[in-house]
Amino acid sequence: MTIDQSRIDAVLAHVDATLPESLDRLYDLIRIKSISTDPAYKADCRACAEWLANDLGTIGFDASVRDTTGHPMVVGHQRREAGANILFYGHYDVQPVDPLALWESPPFEPTLKKLPDGDTAIVARGASDDKGQMMTFVEACRAWKAVTGSLPVGVSILFEGEEEAGSPSLAPFLDQSAAELKSDVVYVCDTDMWDRETPAITTMLRGLCSQEIEVTCADRDLHSGMFGNAARNALQVISEIIASLRRPDGSVAVEGFYDGVTELSEDVRAQWARLPFDEKGFLADVGLSIPAGEMGRSILEQVWARPSCEINGVIGGYTGEGFKTVIPAKATAKISFRLVAGQDPEKIRDAFQAHVRARIPADCSVTFKTYGLAPAISMPLESDFLKKTLGALTTEWEKEAALAGTGGSIPIIGEFKQRLGADALLVGFARFDNRVHSPNEKYDLSSFHKGIRSWVRILAAIAG
Repeated sequence: MTIDQSRIDAVLAHVDATLPESLDRLYDLIRIKSISTDPAYKADCRACAEWLANDLGTIGFDASVRDTTGHPMVVGHQRREAGANILFYGHYDVQPVDPLALWESPPFEPTLKKLPDGDTAIVARGASDDKGQMMTFVEACRAWKAVTGSLPVGVSILFEGEEEAGSPSLAPFLDQSAAELKSDVVYVCDTDMWDRETPAITTMLRGLCSQEIEVTCADRDLHSGMFGNAARNALQVISEIIASLRRPDGSVAVEGFYDGVTELSEDVRAQWARLPFDEKGFLADVGLSIPAGEMGRSILEQVWARPSCEINGVIGGYTGEGFKTVIPAKATAKISFRLVAGQDPEKIRDAFQAHVRARIPADCSVTFKTYGLAPAISMPLESDFLKKTLGALTTEWEKEAALAGTGGSIPIIGEFKQRLGADALLVGFARFDNRVHSPNEKYDLSSFHKGIRSWVRILAAIAG
């Protein structure tokens, strides 16, 4: 179905005319204290889910609150027998507000604040992460229904209440509801724009392998004067292991680490080269100047498209005030690997553990603890949904939309791929200075307004 441009223009005009009402609904949603990590707010989380289900019902969704072992899910459908059916995901839970004293206004009372660039910000907990973001999509659906009486594509909605608490109920719920939620693609609105004027689609998410190792040498801590030189030092052993993980050129030295890793396509490399990115400024902002990753690769490539190995913590010996001349019997290190498409987290775990065991002296021992294993996610660049979404965003913002990666990991995206068999497109309108998870979280009015308009165009593009 091709949608006439005049119809799209009519829906966009309705978005503009009814923006005050859209903001009022967002404010009502923000006022619900849906803090998922604190049991004291359990009733508030349910109230938030019920508010969303009721609101979706007013625009024709078959919506309901679904119980889980934790906070409830909200599911809504307006599906089609023919044409595309998409699944939109967001989360209604928010982070705690501590430290409260640093808030300049009540965290659950939306407050408008004028910004230096002339924009206005909505300041409140959840304004950006994720209530403002997810309501951009709901308001776009509302505008389509108000003007045309229907949505241009089939839509299912899934709102979660535990994203800020690690999503413990999500995987079981997806397993139970896989047939109901099956869709052609998943859209997630919980990410940033490239910059204040450039929209972005995140197509690459690195995976994760988190390991903790504990090395044991002697059966107790030893006096360094009495046993120095003769007794093995656990910190020395673990330091040598850590030093062995990287080569001088910045690459990871674990055998087989790069198996399955492919190079960037020339199209993506060229698109990234066009992005307004200041490599020197990126490091200068944190007091550094020399890239530490694989030599000969750009910083964007290093943090988006290449796997990494980082030392997250080392514990051992005496760390209190003053000095204690001790040879520690035990030492612990926490080490994480960010993975890219083609790498198997379990194989990386096994290769790392083999690398460590090969370097443990015969009279010492090592134990391992795994904290997380998640594969990398990469959206196929030839995807029709990706191309249409790029075009819609570029039209609305009048700037070429960026195909972005992220150095972080979002395990829920892997859950959608594994359990629903659907790729995910991450389209968000947050800005880097939105202070998510911090006091005085904000969401710019332009992000909310143009986010709604963007989803109007995206839905039309998918239908066409």
